[in-house]
Amino acid sequence: MRITVYGADAPCPSCLHAPSSIETMEWLDAAIKRKFPTETIEVHYVDIFHPVSAEEQHYAQKILDDEYFYPLVVADSQVIGEGDPRLKTIFTFLSDKGLKMAE
Repeated sequence: MRITVYGADAPCPSCLHAPSSIETMEWLDAAIKRKFPTETIEVHYVDIFHPVSAEEQHYAQKILDDEYFYPLVVADSQVIGEGDPRLKTIFTFLSDKGLKMAE
């Protein structure tokens, strides 16, 4: 499973006191590894000003067009968090995909 966190160096204008996008990606990666220690889940960061693939360009443009706040969290072409992503929502998504949580 690959989770992509889209963001930028500057904080989201509506998220002034929130962690940076990179800090959010690092926090999310650590939390997922603790909750799903036996699963292979890659958390990847994409700078919205330097997307590479067509999918990255698609989501980066939606953020730049103010359709989404960043950091934006995407997995399996589904948005699973934005602005201040919630772990519970992301963990539920992963569980619904059949990934096993630690007990």
